[in-house]
Amino acid sequence: MTTTTVSAQRLARVFVEIADTLVDEFDLIEFLQLLAGRTADLLDASPVGLLLADQHGRLEFMAASDENVKLLELFQVQNHEGPCLDAFRTGTPVVNADLRQAADRWPLFAPQAVRAGFRSVHAFPLRLRAERIGAMNVFSTQVGGRLADTDVEIVQALADVASIGLLQERAISRGERLSEQLQGALNSRIVIEQAKGAIAQARGVSVDEAFTLIRDYCRSNNLRLGEVSRIITTDLGRLPGLGTRTAPHVRHRGPDGAA
Repeated sequence: MTTTTVSAQRLARVFVEIADTLVDEFDLIEFLQLLAGRTADLLDASPVGLLLADQHGRLEFMAASDENVKLLELFQVQNHEGPCLDAFRTGTPVVNADLRQAADRWPLFAPQAVRAGFRSVHAFPLRLRAERIGAMNVFSTQVGGRLADTDVEIVQALADVASIGLLQERAISRGERLSEQLQGALNSRIVIEQAKGAIAQARGVSVDEAFTLIRDYCRSNNLRLGEVSRIITTDLGRLPGLGTRTAPHVRHRGPDGAA
């Protein structure tokens, strides 16, 4: 069976809606809930659940189109077995798995899913090339509820588009954090340069020697360079040991004139 049950018009609307949600004021949970709901709608209300991997690569429940699926997804995660975990580990879809015949494959999950009223299951990795970030389950309550080949391709394409969006959002977030860190470093560097000039003037030393004095003071007092530099530029009097001009060092000579 290769024909699709999904109309081109409905599919186009879903892709546009998914893409539109990825723009301004992105909300991860809202996006995943939308993805689960729209995928369920495309497949004639087949229940859908979504898991995402945390920073340690462990799948965590994120969204579902109904409560029964939520409980089943949590069961998967807690027992470390099920179609979503297989799809995530391998990066390939699990398609048209008959839950009544899957006890050998998923001895805990399959009977639990059958008790919940489901008869078949499909799982699609959320992936971009070799990178996998989660998985999406599609359940069916119908005996022999199979997805057509084209429908499998459509759902995987939808999962792939969602993955690209999620990875792009993560990259933007990381980029923003990196930009903030870079700007913070640049701001600190400006303050340090100002502090070097202030100490050079106060102590009558070169800028290089001033920096050495500041750095040594930080090390001796277990303080951060940026913190001490800010104090120097705003209230040098708080650091008398650093800001006070010292008299030139005079070598004392013995009676014979030797140093």
